[in-house]
Amino acid sequence: MPMLKASELRELSDDELAAKLEESREALFNLRFQLPTGALERTSEIGVRKREIAQILTVAREREIAKEEIAGG
Repeated sequence: MPMLKASELRELSDDELAAKLEESREALFNLRFQLPTGALERTSEIGVRKREIAQILTVAREREIAKEEIAGG
């Protein structure tokens, strides 16, 4: 699955973003189990998933800060 760009992530709703985060974390979990057994062919996939999770969390934090600024005045 190709990694989404940050601009594409920003277009998702909060629920879609949370679902994408859960999906990415689950995929990373599965990749980590495949690594020691030798079943993982593309070890770079772990880094891709970590980066994807970081991007999703960054977008979520941006939204949180924006909401605080609006509420705080």
